[in-house]
Amino acid sequence: MANSVRLGDFILSNMASILKKWEQFANTINPPALIMDSQELRDHAELMLTTIAFDLGTHQSSFEQEQKSKGLSPHNLRVTAAQFHAEGRLKAGFTIGQLLSEYRALRASVLNLWDQSIGDGLITDARDVTRFNEAIDQAIAESVERFCELLRKSENIFLAILGHDLRNPLSTCIASTSMILSYENLDSRIKSNASRTYTSLQRMNELITDLMEYTGSHLGKKLSTIKEPANMADICNDIIDEHQIAHPTRQIIKEINGSFDGQWDKQRIGQVISNLLGNAIDYGDKATPIKVNLDSSMEGITIRINNQGKPIPESTIMHIFEPLTRHQESGSGNGPQKSNLGLGLYIANEIINAHDGSIRVTSNEKDGTTFEVKVPY
Repeated sequence: MANSVRLGDFILSNMASILKKWEQFANTINPPALIMDSQELRDHAELMLTTIAFDLGTHQSSFEQEQKSKGLSPHNLRVTAAQFHAEGRLKAGFTIGQLLSEYRALRASVLNLWDQSIGDGLITDARDVTRFNEAIDQAIAESVERFCELLRKSENIFLAILGHDLRNPLSTCIASTSMILSYENLDSRIKSNASRTYTSLQRMNELITDLMEYTGSHLGKKLSTIKEPANMADICNDIIDEHQIAHPTRQIIKEINGSFDGQWDKQRIGQVISNLLGNAIDYGDKATPIKVNLDSSMEGITIRINNQGKPIPESTIMHIFEPLTRHQESGSGNGPQKSNLGLGLYIANEIINAHDGSIRVTSNEKDGTTFEVKVPY
């Protein structure tokens, strides 16, 4: 009479054979400069299989099976064996493709041995195979999620270190160029080239600042603000003057009405205004003026920066404050003058959020593009 064995019990009884077949495949994976012994290759495979075998032995309702098939199974607050496996493979130099190939081999190792046993007269429940595949898929999902999470974190750490290390030589270049520009009776060609160099270096400094702010936020670092008594009109006037000097051919019209004393981080708020005004200069119609409007009310301050030009598509507006997103708006049709990382508006939004304010954009053919910032006192 044929024996009846559940797949979970079969896995536990044949663990050594399954791991041997899986290890043979894992040995064929060769990440750069990677040498791993037998114990390292088996690291969490046995624990994963044990977890899967236990899962196969528990009751599962039709509703629970449906939820699991949709990836809606209960979230495990502990770090799972699959997540540990992903961490180990990332540190060992595996790619995500190589990680997934291990799971394919693990699945094949179990099912091939299982199929051979059925041929030898073993009786089984076909539903076990379905549940086994669901369990493997769950382990894959956990591994991939953890692998990608750690990969993003390591990339952000690298970018943060890169941005920090670039600061010192860049600061030296800025100081040296500034000193050249301070010389009297400087040849006009030298002065012109030094001025362009200084502007480019300042732009590089802005990009590095954006990069460091972005990586900091993705590493769990909260955007810091130092609020102190300030006058919003003074902040706005200083930024407008800076941009007017840098872009003497562009017309900037300002309208300031009300009282503008409050508690803000002056440097951060200035960064927001500078970013939005820089966008208006770069993307707006060069033949029309940029309008900056400042209003005050009982609730706080409203800043509006408007430029004419080609409207921003609605599909872009929906994601415009997301990181690494750049809108393509150009009144001249020649594209923006300034290359960027697509982080400026994201950081501006983070700064305004840190001030408990709001920022939004509207854009159409008739009224142009308007960024509106509201911050409480």
